[in-house]
Amino acid sequence: MRSRGSNNRLSSSRSAFRWRISSLVLSMFATMAAFFVACRLWQEAESRVYLVKELDRRTGQVMELEEAKKEGYVSKHLIETKGTNEKKKLLAVVGILTGFGRKHNRYAIRKAWMPTGTALTKLEDEKGIIIRFVIGRSLNHGDNSDRDINNENIKEKDFLILNDHVETAEEKPKKTKLFFIDALEHWDAEFYVKVNDDIYLNIDALGAILSNHVDKPRAYIGCMKSGGVFSKPTDKWYEPEWWKFGDRKSYFRHASGEIFAVSQALAQFISINKLILRSYAHDDVSVGSWLIGLDVKHVDEGKFCCSSWSSGALCAAS
Repeated sequence: MRSRGSNNRLSSSRSAFRWRISSLVLSMFATMAAFFVACRLWQEAESRVYLVKELDRRTGQVMELEEAKKEGYVSKHLIETKGTNEKKKLLAVVGILTGFGRKHNRYAIRKAWMPTGTALTKLEDEKGIIIRFVIGRSLNHGDNSDRDINNENIKEKDFLILNDHVETAEEKPKKTKLFFIDALEHWDAEFYVKVNDDIYLNIDALGAILSNHVDKPRAYIGCMKSGGVFSKPTDKWYEPEWWKFGDRKSYFRHASGEIFAVSQALAQFISINKLILRSYAHDDVSVGSWLIGLDVKHVDEGKFCCSSWSSGALCAAS
């Protein structure tokens, strides 16, 4: 039979053992907690660095439009002034939107108003105007349609080929947007001009008009119109999202699609925001919608109305 003293010693030993276990467990929890906190702080520090970088990137993009106004967009291709090492900004890049099966239109344009060969180069060097036919690729990449365009370009050297765009009539708004983006990437110009391939154009008159607006950093130039929205699928100019244009079904003011120009800052805005810009059924309405909420100078230029030459227009629709 154990004595009372023996029981007391046993009880004390058990208490000491429990205390050591408790201390060990607490130490483990403290260590784990400290490790967890350290990990969290490290992760949060990484997150803060990421967020700061992302904010800098996004802020930089927002500021680019303002910087473009002050300093001009820096592109990959600049024209050298003859006989010097100085660079000069182009006046305009003119993109003639064309398609497969429109070869006769292109040759008619080359014969009527678009220089070819050395004359095209001379226009670029002396007047700072680039002219290119703009076309995408066939749905079946590398087929006869693509090969025909490649061969024509080898001969004429006057295409801007949008390799990431598939040619379809329904995708014309997207094609116009990609023209601005690609032209901006290739050439540093005051203006980027979209033209249809059934338009006859006076290049000298175009250059004179654009030169009068180089002091407007956010200029949108064209034959401004509005007009009704067609809501019936059988209509030629059917607009699937007609309901967005109000009870009176009338478009906002926008430049007619035959020819219009945007300044470099606006082309840059389109490029930066390309993923979130909504397109409608027609490219002229789509471009107008992208710019309507901005601080933009809408220049209603009557000479961009291509109904006839007799009105003093610089263009005529065939």
